[in-house]
Amino acid sequence: MAKLTGIEIYKHLPKTNCGDCNFPTCMAFAMQVAAKKVGLEQCPHVSAEAKAALSEAQAPPMRTVTVGAGERAFKVGGETVLFRHDEKFHHPTAVAIRVKDNSADAEQRIEKISQLQFVRVGQKIGVNAVAVEQTTSNGNKFVTAVKLAAEKSPLALVLISQDSQALKASLEICADRRPLICAATKENFKDLAALAKEFKCPLAVRAATLEELAELVQEIKALGLEDLLLQPEATLTADGLTKLTQLRRLALEKNFRALGYPVMMAVHEENPFIETAQASAFVCKYAGLIVMDGTERWQLLPILTTRQNIFTDPQVPNAVEAKLYKVGEPNSQSPVLVTTNFALTYFTVEGEVENSRVPAYIGVVDTGGLGVLNAYADDKLTAEVIVKTMKNYGIMDQVAHKRLVIPGLVAVLKGEIEDTGGWEVLVGPEEAAGLPAYLKNEWKA
Repeated sequence: MAKLTGIEIYKHLPKTNCGDCNFPTCMAFAMQVAAKKVGLEQCPHVSAEAKAALSEAQAPPMRTVTVGAGERAFKVGGETVLFRHDEKFHHPTAVAIRVKDNSADAEQRIEKISQLQFVRVGQKIGVNAVAVEQTTSNGNKFVTAVKLAAEKSPLALVLISQDSQALKASLEICADRRPLICAATKENFKDLAALAKEFKCPLAVRAATLEELAELVQEIKALGLEDLLLQPEATLTADGLTKLTQLRRLALEKNFRALGYPVMMAVHEENPFIETAQASAFVCKYAGLIVMDGTERWQLLPILTTRQNIFTDPQVPNAVEAKLYKVGEPNSQSPVLVTTNFALTYFTVEGEVENSRVPAYIGVVDTGGLGVLNAYADDKLTAEVIVKTMKNYGIMDQVAHKRLVIPGLVAVLKGEIEDTGGWEVLVGPEEAAGLPAYLKNEWKA
């Protein structure tokens, strides 16, 4: 369905040009509504009939769907742009790890999945859901596995089965967790749609082609369901990326309502390296949920790091508070290091100092969230700024050695800092990875 134009929206407005919507004319307001920059409710005089007629103009191009309940629930969809630099991506890709109903170590696997949580640059990142998959004809095994997952893991649940009876028995156990039911096909969509409606759960819709997917979604929507995820079938990474991109363009550029839903991708890859690469690619373009098998930390960290980097606001620097930090329990003989308030830089430096086991002070300079070289190039990390910052912290009056360690990338500032501050300046390594060896072997109070 094509989006409504400003003229079409204008026909339903009062046409009084009263200005109560904060626009000079009804036409100006209609153009802003058509561009989705303001909501129709901003006009206090619009009639109920007009609201109903213009509901399509008001609806976002991609629906936001919540999976799970409580603190571990996550949202997918609701995206408004194709490219991150245009605005930002809003709802980070969720990652679910499979547990098969015939797995002999299901309990241990579920517990391991629940522990796949990390802290990177001061933020908690981790796996979002346990995906229980039926791989046998025994529905009781599937129900038992779902019950185990519900009891042993606080994460959201994804129920993967084509057996409507087994799904119903499982939903009776965990419906309060609002799991995702996966997946409705042209053969079983009526049964699964009935379950999704009865238990108020989101439903994944699977089809081989985008045309079949659109037709199936229309039939399911006619049954009264709106919280849907799309699951296009794809055998190769390239095929998956093509379909993900086509779906995103159809939803956002063409405003094609039948495909205006978040997309999930199931990764089936025996090679763990390829599985990680494929999942990372799908995070970039444009999966809302990924289901995979890998449970090793080295497999998940690249995917979660990619997600963390992609789902940030490119217009807002990722920065930490500029202040004096302590690592361990430093004293008057402990080293004093300087760095910038770019979050990745600070947390990398902090982590390496912790690894050295040498207690230290880290004086963070406010560089507007820029790293060392960028801040130096932009005149935000200068000798004057460093000296002023360290004097404000008063740290050089607290240490007996009067020595300051600056990043090796700005070694050129050494002489000017010594002249301005009156301290001895030591040039540290260019890379944070060199700090443990530097502090252990070269630092002398």
